Amino acid sequence: MGLAAGCAKKETAAAGPRAGSGQVQVVEVTPVTRRDLAETLTVVGSFEANESAQLRPEIAGLVQAIYFEEGQVVKRGQLLMKIDDAELRAQFAQVEARFKLAELNVARSENLSETRTIPQSEVDRARSEYAAARAELEVLKLRIEKTALKAPFDGVIGSRTLSPGDYVTSGSILTTINDLSRLKISFQVPERYLGKIRPGTVFTIHLRNPESVDKVKGEVYFVNPVIERTTRSTEIKGYLDTPPPALKPGMFANVEIVLDVRRGAMTVPEGAILTVTDGTQIIAVQESKGEKIAAFIPVRVGLRTHGLAEITTAEGALQEGQEVVAAGVGALILYPGIKLSPRPLRAEFQQGNEAR
Repeated sequence: MGLAAGCAKKETAAAGPRAGSGQVQVVEVTPVTRRDLAETLTVVGSFEANESAQLRPEIAGLVQAIYFEEGQVVKRGQLLMKIDDAELRAQFAQVEARFKLAELNVARSENLSETRTIPQSEVDRARSEYAAARAELEVLKLRIEKTALKAPFDGVIGSRTLSPGDYVTSGSILTTINDLSRLKISFQVPERYLGKIRPGTVFTIHLRNPESVDKVKGEVYFVNPVIERTTRSTEIKGYLDTPPPALKPGMFANVEIVLDVRRGAMTVPEGAILTVTDGTQIIAVQESKGEKIAAFIPVRVGLRTHGLAEITTAEGALQEGQEVVAAGVGALILYPGIKLSPRPLRAEFQQGNEAR
């Protein structure tokens, strides 16, 4: 509850006619407290899988068999699909025979070359044919290996779009695979905060799914060095090493980033701040001749968070634990020197107790 707009400006003396009047103002007060204040930024982020890939065959051919079920957890190198390789194996056998003959010819040529029975050109030709046959054999081995589509990493298989008997090309998509061992989250941060965010910065995920845990910790691993001109913000990515099972790629969540922590800051409720033409003030409760009176103290307001405001004053103007007016009963009419009847601030208006 804030102070009424009717509060008067600070006067030069508290001992005027008003100060001596018998009027007593009932106010709610709270002590000035030192605590750690965290400057935070909350943005919306989107979850991504740690790794995600669309699986396509590298060569064209007829699908011979599919070796997975949709939604199955697979390991890296596990066979997922086989393309018919009968023709390639026949070609391989043909080239293998030529390779073996070329191998024998090289051996004979080199033996004859030692006795200088044949010219060197014949030896070179035999060696060339041998090298060509070996290279062709290696090419066919690779093509046969590519008829077997395997998982590139550990992950969960998505839905498939092909069946045995389909003819596929290198552009055909069999399925997707997602590594969910940890999740990434991507979000945008305004450029004015980039100086306080770097790889290693910790953030908290506030989940919107009521079935999952309330908060999950994460850590920034990537800060895009380029700022988008249209939004004046940049992309930030972070890891969640132990994501709850309820989190899925594509979901949204609120990301809270701690930008800075003010240690031992002097704080008051935001409702205690009075803004006038001369600046900002708070109304402290002081003792005068056995009575409690109002004293208007100029302050500078710093960080504001969770209903609290960081304040600084002239040295000695305000002490930790000193009571200040935080709220009142009805419309407050306050001026320097007015007698006060303090009451503790009601619990429902107290802020930041969890940060003490």
